[in-house]
Amino acid sequence: MHDNGEGMPEDDAEAVRWYRLAAKQGNAGAQYNLGIMYGKGEGVLEDDVRAYAWYNIAAAQGFDLASVNKARIRKRMTPAKIAEAQKLSKTLCAKIPSCAK
Repeated sequence: MHDNGEGMPEDDAEAVRWYRLAAKQGNAGAQYNLGIMYGKGEGVLEDDVRAYAWYNIAAAQGFDLASVNKARIRKRMTPAKIAEAQKLSKTLCAKIPSCAK
């Protein structure tokens, strides 16, 4: 609703806030959307490491489009940034009940 102005003014920062809450509850769609927001710098500073991390988590939970976007963003990242993103994925995943193993 906040990210595209359905029924209220568009507010990307507020959309990110709600996506983050849902993502931490294990919602793969919200995790994917956080990847988009970080990848485009909408409501947050553009951050390929965080985008990749959220795509990685969503993909691990079976959200197929996340794998596609993760592969796209990977092309513009250095090996060091990819390693950083994978480490961040593990840290974030450990805090998500449906993701942590």
